[in-house]
Amino acid sequence: MYGLKSYVPLWCKSNFSFLEGASHPEELVEEAHRLGLTAIAITDIDGVYGIVRAHVRAKALGIQLIIGSQITLADNSHLILLTRDHTGYQNLCRIISKGRLENPKGSCVVSLRTVCRYANGLIALRPPGGTDKKETTVVETLKKYFEDSLYLMVTRHKIAEEVKPNALQRERAGTHNLPIVATTEVLYHTRARKSLQDVVTCIRHGVTLAEARRKLRGNCEHHLQSTAAFISLFAEIPEAVAATTHIASQCHFNLDQINYRYPSEVNQAGISSFERLRILTFEGARRRYNNAIPQNTIAQLNEELSLINELDYPGYFLTMYEIVEFCKQQNILCQGRGSAANSAVCFCLGITSVDPVKMNLLFERFISRERNEPPDIDLDIEHNRREEVIQHVYERYGRSHAAMVAVVVRYRPRSAVREVGKTLGIDDISLGRLSKLLSRYGTLDTESMTAAGFSLEAPLYQLLYQLTNELVDFPRHLSIHPGGFILGSEPVHQLVPVENATMPGRTVIQWDKDDVETLGLFKVDLLGLGALHHLHLCFDLLKETRPLNIGLATIPHDDATYEMIQQGDTIGVFQIESRAQMSMLPRLRPKTFYDLVIQISIVRPGPITGGMVHPYLARRNGEEKITYPHLSLEPVLKKTLGIPLFQEQVMKIAIIAADYTPGEADQLRRDMAAWKKSGRIERHQERLISRMEKKGIAKEFAIRVFEQIRGFGEYGFPESHAASFALISYASAYLRRHYPAEFSCALLNALPMGFYMPSTIVEDAKHKGVAVYRINVKKSMWFCTVPQHNTIQMGLRHVKGIGKQHFEQIFTARQQAPFKSLDDFFTRTTLPAHVQKQLALAGALECFGANRRNALWQGLAVHHDNTSANTAISLPDSHSHVAFENINDFNTIGWDYDITGHSTTGHPLCLFRETLSRKKIPTADEISKYKDRQIHYVGMVICRQRPSTAAGVVFMTLEDETGFVNLICFKDIFEKYKLIAKTTPILGVTGKVQYQDGVTHLIAQHLWKPKLKESATTTSRDFK
Repeated sequence: MYGLKSYVPLWCKSNFSFLEGASHPEELVEEAHRLGLTAIAITDIDGVYGIVRAHVRAKALGIQLIIGSQITLADNSHLILLTRDHTGYQNLCRIISKGRLENPKGSCVVSLRTVCRYANGLIALRPPGGTDKKETTVVETLKKYFEDSLYLMVTRHKIAEEVKPNALQRERAGTHNLPIVATTEVLYHTRARKSLQDVVTCIRHGVTLAEARRKLRGNCEHHLQSTAAFISLFAEIPEAVAATTHIASQCHFNLDQINYRYPSEVNQAGISSFERLRILTFEGARRRYNNAIPQNTIAQLNEELSLINELDYPGYFLTMYEIVEFCKQQNILCQGRGSAANSAVCFCLGITSVDPVKMNLLFERFISRERNEPPDIDLDIEHNRREEVIQHVYERYGRSHAAMVAVVVRYRPRSAVREVGKTLGIDDISLGRLSKLLSRYGTLDTESMTAAGFSLEAPLYQLLYQLTNELVDFPRHLSIHPGGFILGSEPVHQLVPVENATMPGRTVIQWDKDDVETLGLFKVDLLGLGALHHLHLCFDLLKETRPLNIGLATIPHDDATYEMIQQGDTIGVFQIESRAQMSMLPRLRPKTFYDLVIQISIVRPGPITGGMVHPYLARRNGEEKITYPHLSLEPVLKKTLGIPLFQEQVMKIAIIAADYTPGEADQLRRDMAAWKKSGRIERHQERLISRMEKKGIAKEFAIRVFEQIRGFGEYGFPESHAASFALISYASAYLRRHYPAEFSCALLNALPMGFYMPSTIVEDAKHKGVAVYRINVKKSMWFCTVPQHNTIQMGLRHVKGIGKQHFEQIFTARQQAPFKSLDDFFTRTTLPAHVQKQLALAGALECFGANRRNALWQGLAVHHDNTSANTAISLPDSHSHVAFENINDFNTIGWDYDITGHSTTGHPLCLFRETLSRKKIPTADEISKYKDRQIHYVGMVICRQRPSTAAGVVFMTLEDETGFVNLICFKDIFEKYKLIAKTTPILGVTGKVQYQDGVTHLIAQHLWKPKLKESATTTSRDFK
């Protein structure tokens, strides 16, 4: 009668049912396709978090995806909801949003009344469960609202416990005249993931495998089954199997049907959004060009405005303009960057600061008719004031029409090995030792396990290795994008479920930025940039100390700043402070603003993998003749000496040399971005290379261009982006060169940001002749200050364990009257004992004439007196007369680093210089004298980096009291000394000095631990 040929799995949970499902959404779709199934439903718990990923894969494979969710009801029972049509999808999003927003972050409970209210367009599947009148009432209520769209589920996982509930379910179906549907709860795509599902279950419950017991599923029958196996499982109720395909035939909705519209701006005096945009654009152009707009700029503006109007984007540009105007009114530094800097409209509206017409930038990198995707404007905002702008957007558009984009926090090697290890019962100390050896990304490797003492011959550790690497990249929980907003003309919760963020006053959608971009939705990016905060702090300090009123737009350009940059003396300078950038600066020697644009871009994987860096430097230094592969490409490549360095140049080459349209050229770039996953690169390779050859361009060059696009696609860095960053980079360099005290003070106050720890910033300031004063409770504010020219007074925020409230206690007492003595300080501030201790250890109480040991003793005595004042026994006060010897410099610097992360007394290695010199170990500033010679060197590790393009080479920055040493560890050396390389804070190196073009490197041959009697605890910035 039924002629069963297939079935549809209707109850599948991916790993976006956080810590319950054990397969990626794509894996479930791929396995369903492999099994010959025509459709699959993804029904994650209280959400549609992974549905976009499933949609993309299902579309590629030609399999039907049914969108649904397992909803948690108020009585803690469940209901599976599947979307039939667009209305059903909107209602599903409403139901989930209501459950999420009305409950604390991380939980979702929905009333039966809410589900029934939004039943239209949905199919409901009720799992077997209750046996009392309450379940009868639930089923009757659901039938009243869902009518023939309600099914009772019969589930089979080959366990005895489900036999009785299934029998009752079939009885209930007969009593209420309801159809039954056959289902299995799918938690992984193959049986092989059962072990991992057990592990994530234990993580969710916070137990070990030994403790889990009945929390784990009883067998491995929660996988996707073949049609034959499924039909056999439900052989006596074929109608229940047939119901799965019948339900699938009723579900016609997919995510391509989302009808999203960006909210239109409110018309003013009958003016359309487009007309208002045109008026504002040309008003801005007149200001930018002092009422003399160049003709080519007018033409560019008209062309851009025409396309913006055609694609119905005016509201988006007006939104960004309004946000920038709000920032200006509130004195908040901001600047647009990214591909938006290619737009003359953005420049004239004040959104970006780079003139794209003058720089001959490609607008189609930003918007193209062929791509027909929304533009993406990234607005950098000084990070400490970004929340003001975020709340302004909420107020401007309303909570219902604005929500922030999610970030899916995923397991990385360190977190995965800790979680899996705990589940397996491995002790925390061993796991901590192993996790310290792992990189932030990648996988758990066998070398690290061996180095940490884990024998791979032991079955337990084999399991740890397998399960950790399976868990890596699994979703852990939902977080919030730094500043990505989605705005809708209709309530956002009709588009995607919305839930509460951890931070008060914020709501977040259930999709991340990649999902939003995949569906072509508009995203407003309000990103926090520490460099802008640093600049603002520096400008404010200059007003106080000089006084000098300068800003980002009024900083002059001078040779002295470029001379400093050319020397690689750029600690704390935005974008050019990394080890790689500092090594390139003496070779490229930037002399102009455009040189700085190139500098920022050239130390990137795109130019490096494309083999463009060395030819460019050779031509710049006159070592190689400047040539062009074809005369037609000279206008495109002239400013970079015939070598393509930017995305826009590569796109223009495709347009000119391979007859690509501008939109096709950008699609080429985008296809390259996904080349590892999609294979779409192949459709361009032959076309690009063959057409370039036909125009007389050497095949060698064509292949190099193709490889560069491949690199750019993965690590893209457009010229417009570099130009936007170069403005900030030069401003910070200028301030560092001319006002080192204010620059360093502002940098210390802006932390955490950049590459360097407070100790390095303090040492750098001292090298610049700045006097840095120790933290002092009589003078220090919370933040660092500049009490007079060329001085810095360190702030109390750098004392570990002290909060802002403790500073307020000190400051309030200090304002009432100066502190007369240490006892007076303790008495009037009433600080907790641990705070008194930290201040004493940091030397912040030495201003009272007491050394650190005496101050620590007196603080403990005062605390003892305060706590025992009401006791019956009176203790003698002889403790107050105890005197301790001063601590030596070793302890002073050691305590400084332990408690404050820096020392104004000196660098840890200066204490050992006499010993090191006797062993003929040079300082950092002496190393260049030993060109091509083998030396021994000892330095403090402040940074470890392993770029993905460096073939396993690890770069370290070592520091001593005179400066930095660039250390290069080739893969074999790093692997040989991995444990020492990753964990030793003060490192000994034997290696060969390499000196070229003003850059010195130490090529490691051996790594070793120096035998130093005493040393400070230091922290490095590793593999970031």
